[in-house]
Amino acid sequence: MEFEITDEQQLMMDTVSELVSENFGPEYWREKERRGEFPDEYWDALAKDGWLGLMLPEEYGGQGMEALDLALVIESICAAGAGAAGSWYYLLTPVFGGLSIAKHGTDEQKEKYLPGICEGEVEFCMGLTEPDAGTNTFAMETTAERDGDEFVINGQKMWTSGADRADAMMLVTRTKPLDEVEYRSEGISLFLVDLPADGIEVETIPKIGYNYSNTCQVFLDDVRVSEDQLLGTLHGGWEELHDTINIERIVNAAGAVGTGELAIETAVGYANEREVFDQPIGSHQGIQFPLAKLKAELETARTLNHKAAWQYDNNQGEYVQNMNMAKYCATESAFQAADQAMQTHGGVGYSVEYDVERWWRELRLLRIAPVTQQMALNYISQHVLGLSKSY
Repeated sequence: MEFEITDEQQLMMDTVSELVSENFGPEYWREKERRGEFPDEYWDALAKDGWLGLMLPEEYGGQGMEALDLALVIESICAAGAGAAGSWYYLLTPVFGGLSIAKHGTDEQKEKYLPGICEGEVEFCMGLTEPDAGTNTFAMETTAERDGDEFVINGQKMWTSGADRADAMMLVTRTKPLDEVEYRSEGISLFLVDLPADGIEVETIPKIGYNYSNTCQVFLDDVRVSEDQLLGTLHGGWEELHDTINIERIVNAAGAVGTGELAIETAVGYANEREVFDQPIGSHQGIQFPLAKLKAELETARTLNHKAAWQYDNNQGEYVQNMNMAKYCATESAFQAADQAMQTHGGVGYSVEYDVERWWRELRLLRIAPVTQQMALNYISQHVLGLSKSY
């Protein structure tokens, strides 16, 4: 197995790192969160330099690259100063919208949405989670019922980030009731819904992190969509959704690794400068060892995530289990890295101006979303170890 980064990949990493460190470092995100503002300048810069279309087809303005390239770029963005926000907002449009359409859209859907996504002119969100069907997606109650050549959608979605400003939503619905299917995964369909739309109401949810944009609950009341807005195959959306959520795990693991790296680097810088009892606090093993341990854990998670991305790119069957293990390891060690960075800073680590508390809050979410650590362990237990299903 090759572990060497190509010259092209290294150039990508260096270029995007320079872009972020010079223009969108911690102080930028600190101020954006204070104001509750979306990072428009960051988004526009990514679009201008072609980063939003990294895995999208060249004929629609993308770069046509692979999952490993995306993981390297996301790591670099987060480590250069953007923190976990650098990966989170990438998911909403280039992944939830762009990759879903690139994989399963019609030619008309690709032509309609993909150029705008690459150019930063179209923003997406994904309506998946529901109040009574979080992890248990098959129990979703949002339905799309056929009415002639249209579908009528009713239901409610929760934790739909960016729904208040998105131009379109990739909406996950049930088109066949549970009691009419042989397998619970059957009867799920995906739709592309332009926003705003009649029958859709959006309300924001106050939260503790990622306050550069809003996360929302979405109410759907007799929303009408045409057959042309069906993404992929009718009733076969669950398998097609996997192409989105699998890349989501790679992006989240890469974002966690990059943000954990940023937290450790910040803690090391402070430990080398801060003197107590006439010597730097970083000279003490009580400071050194926890950071060194977490550095080792992050490097392990990074390697596993690169392996999963490489397997995905090369259609190697074990990539799903490695994605789940990488997501678990990366988010766990990155959160602990942010926590240790706060501890290293002492009292000032609790203050906003030192930024580590913000990364701590951002990384805490990644232990819950897009899948909880417990569900990742369930997958590993069942599909890697061969144990009985436990839920």
